[in-house]
Amino acid sequence: MDSLFDALLPASSLKPSAAATLPQVMVEPDQEYLDSLSQLQAPEEERAAETHPPLAGEEITQGLNGPQKQAVTYEGGPLLVMAGAGSGKTRVLTRRIAYLLATGRALPGQILAITFTNKAAAEMRERACDLVGAQAKRMWVSTFHSACVRILRREHDLVGLKSTFSIYDSADQQRLLTLLAKEKAVDLKKFSARTLSGRISDLKNELINPSDYAQKAGKDPLSRVVSQIYPLYQKRLHEANAVDFDDLIMLTVRLLQENPGVADHYRRRFRHILVDEYQDTNHAQYVLVRLLVGPEGATPPPAELTVVGDSDQSIYAFRGATIRNIEEFEKDYPNAHTIMLEQNYRSTQNILSAANAVISQNSGRRPKKLWTDLGAGDKIVLDAAESDRGEALFVVEQINELADKGYDWGDIAIFYRTNAQSRILEDVLMRDGIPYRVVGGTKFYERAEIKDAIAYLRAVSNPDDTVSLRRILNVPRRGIGAKAEGAIASHAAVRAISFGQALEELDRVEGISKRAANSAEKFAELLRRARSRVEDGDGIAQVLDFLLDESGYVGVLSQSTDPRDEGRIENLAELHTVASEFDLSEPDGTLADFLERVSLVADSDQVPSERGQVTLMTVHTAKGLEFPVVFVTGMEDGTFPHQRSMGDPAELAEERRLAYVAITRARKLLYLTRAGSRNQWGAPVELPPSRFLDDIPADIVDVRREFTPTQTIARAGDAFGAGGWNPTKYAGTVRTNRMMPKAAKPAGKEIVLAVGDRVNHDAYGLGRVLGVEGTWPNTTAKVDFGDGTVKRLVLRFAPLEKL
Repeated sequence: MDSLFDALLPASSLKPSAAATLPQVMVEPDQEYLDSLSQLQAPEEERAAETHPPLAGEEITQGLNGPQKQAVTYEGGPLLVMAGAGSGKTRVLTRRIAYLLATGRALPGQILAITFTNKAAAEMRERACDLVGAQAKRMWVSTFHSACVRILRREHDLVGLKSTFSIYDSADQQRLLTLLAKEKAVDLKKFSARTLSGRISDLKNELINPSDYAQKAGKDPLSRVVSQIYPLYQKRLHEANAVDFDDLIMLTVRLLQENPGVADHYRRRFRHILVDEYQDTNHAQYVLVRLLVGPEGATPPPAELTVVGDSDQSIYAFRGATIRNIEEFEKDYPNAHTIMLEQNYRSTQNILSAANAVISQNSGRRPKKLWTDLGAGDKIVLDAAESDRGEALFVVEQINELADKGYDWGDIAIFYRTNAQSRILEDVLMRDGIPYRVVGGTKFYERAEIKDAIAYLRAVSNPDDTVSLRRILNVPRRGIGAKAEGAIASHAAVRAISFGQALEELDRVEGISKRAANSAEKFAELLRRARSRVEDGDGIAQVLDFLLDESGYVGVLSQSTDPRDEGRIENLAELHTVASEFDLSEPDGTLADFLERVSLVADSDQVPSERGQVTLMTVHTAKGLEFPVVFVTGMEDGTFPHQRSMGDPAELAEERRLAYVAITRARKLLYLTRAGSRNQWGAPVELPPSRFLDDIPADIVDVRREFTPTQTIARAGDAFGAGGWNPTKYAGTVRTNRMMPKAAKPAGKEIVLAVGDRVNHDAYGLGRVLGVEGTWPNTTAKVDFGDGTVKRLVLRFAPLEKL
């Protein structure tokens, strides 16, 4: 069948982009444990399709170093593999799985392997298949969320869900919370939907339900609002037959805790559980693993647990990850065995020596020292520019030189601590015509038109999905305004039914005009017709085309004179291509399967695969990746490490682990750059060199430029500390040392301002205070300087005088 987009776009524009391509690992048909017992051999057609015969156990361990081989062949109690960066942990995990299968210690259906990204799961499955053949396809290899989805789809009735439940992403959550906040007259300026969503997510990660939270909630305003909204949010999710990401794990934990028979089923099925990136698990994930493994002395006995991770790479505390899970593994499992992987296969020794030096300053860590036989390699380049623009110019100058030496753009990555640092880098890259890609910007599936299209499909799959229905109720505009939407919602609340059910009895809805009711009925009829097409066996792409065409969505865009709408049509065409590929690759896949796969796409699965672009990303996003050349920018105290970590030892330790992650992404060349001053909140601020630079040995560093206005930024001791970065030692290697005008000094005395106060700024002149937030020394003020110039300033840095 021809696509809806064939007449709207040239054929060349219908090719899927890297961002639009779905991972091919999320949805697998569920297979009962007994099936795996009776299917020890792959079907004949699968065996014929194998590229080579399965390997024997001794062949699987060939090429492994000593500790790797120990980890692969270990048999006994719980196993902790402490795998340093670049030490081959994926290889070890995959070969351990293959070894279990090849030696007959496990059947495919007895293995549950958990990773944190779809990409990693696909790679693990593919590698296992290469080693032992198609039987590896029958394992459960997935993310935590995907595994929980499979369990909940099967056991849905025990947690009060229908099997077609929707999965709400962060945008869906925030839309629902916005509706609830308005319903409860919560001030969204004080308590944004994003803030409420984050707090509820934190609670779910700690397995705290609404009733438990109500008993322990604090007295502060946010806690009071959350205790009011959280139970209502869960109630509305249940009414919509929907869950959010955190529910997937929280509900699975509850399922296993409250239903011993179900827990026993999965414990008998999964006799080998392997968890990757264990240092990134949160409390809920930790409890889930313990429940699946089972307690000592029980029947069946506990599953063989293997966890792989690196406490030095625990960098997701802000997402709820807790480093104690890996640091106290031996306490949780007293008979555990630990194996250390310290040989690095990625980076040169100079890069590893820098990483070792930085991370060694964290107290209480398990001693570990990365080494390699790849040679010393080039020295690490340091450049200290006068300003953030000077830093960007240096980075781009070096990239051009590397290109002249034969490096591809795609070999090069630029890291930064926060997204805000990317703008000036992008400016200079664009000026020089260097192709680049920002990973972590607006993702394909987060674009408004894509979310609209997905909402249409969700509304077809799950008639009770309130958030999706209300998102598209008047998109495109069909004469159903806020008043009509409110009337339908009120009717649903009074009748204790879902919004979707209310659409099926519009004749009973009070307070809605005849015109709006007719339009709502046409909308409901559109969804009914789409469901009929699904039931008749139409593919996902066909149903998508039908919805976008019959709703008038594409028609409105195609008639628009806004050039951006042409790009939106192209994005929808890419979504059509993704759906078509799903129809071909998953002939038995359902609409719910497709939506599930879309819902679980993660940032790291969308890293561009093309080799023709420089990659820009935060260090957090770079976790798990590697590049021949890496630039780590913003190496200043206050930037990296981040300002908010400076007074908190635990947060500062995590920042140091983040620096370790950044450094160990580099394979051949590493550049560490900093700026003598950086614009913050509208004013230039001088920042001292990052304390992490202090730790790097002097003999592995090539200092290109040094900018050190020590009268304003020097800490106690030398500008670069005792680790070897004394700039006087490298005076001959500094190419330039242009000094810029002195930046504003951080203020030592507290400035107290109130709304309406008149002030004077050295650069912006006279102004009036519009608002004040925070407490000293982090107080910020919003100031109107006239002529449309409104600035938000950090008072301790801003050259501001109260009049």
